[in-house]
Amino acid sequence: MTGVLAFIGRNTLQLVRYLGGLYDLTEKSAYWTFVAPLKGRGLKWGGAVHQMVLAGVNSIPIVSLISLFIGIILALQGAYQLQKFGAAYYVTALVGVSMTRELGPLITAIVIAGRSGSAFAAEIGTMKVAEEIDALEAMGLNSVKYLVVPKYLAMLVMMPCLTLISDLAGILGGGLFEIWQLDQSFFTFLFATRDALVMRDIWTGLIKSLIFALIITKVGCYEGFSVQGGAEGVGKATTSSVVVSIFLIIFADVVFTALFYYTA
Repeated sequence: MTGVLAFIGRNTLQLVRYLGGLYDLTEKSAYWTFVAPLKGRGLKWGGAVHQMVLAGVNSIPIVSLISLFIGIILALQGAYQLQKFGAAYYVTALVGVSMTRELGPLITAIVIAGRSGSAFAAEIGTMKVAEEIDALEAMGLNSVKYLVVPKYLAMLVMMPCLTLISDLAGILGGGLFEIWQLDQSFFTFLFATRDALVMRDIWTGLIKSLIFALIITKVGCYEGFSVQGGAEGVGKATTSSVVVSIFLIIFADVVFTALFYYTA
């Protein structure tokens, strides 16, 4: 019993310290992003644009392809059930609403967590091991401003854009299946999508994407700053950033889906 209680206590304290570290990093990032520029301390827009290309533009092909396949899978599964009731026309609504409200932002976040979140952790962790972060601080440069804020801005801008691309790719995938397999015309598909979707479906997904962007950035950067040891520590931080990000993304998705459901 003592061992079990000690195990629970240690893990609880680790969780509290971890959440405290994330909160501290979030507070500093928000200050250097929104408050410091008002005091005459500019932002690193060049670094932010560079991160937008790395984390956003370069992710378009993989996000689009995966979302296209997800849309086809949704249409296949939906048609399998709805055709039994002669309601194949509503496959379009199923795919459209599912992609915009749920799967578009979720799939995008998981892909970006594995692709960019791990890269954030590896980059900052390598700098930590090589003592480059200490060198920045010794030069009077704030490490959060120069390393975290550009990633923070890039993810806030690019995640909603990637989510919209994911939504479109998923809906297109469902439409391709419906046109090819269910003998629907392209215009029937367009009209059904227009009738099924409302603006609430789209902006709820975009709000989720912003929350997911914050989670991915903060976890990836925090894991990088927390690296201890050499290359092995960087590898552990990279793995941990992906695992923790995906867990927090799923948890946040549950919370916000429930919130949007009960406030509909």
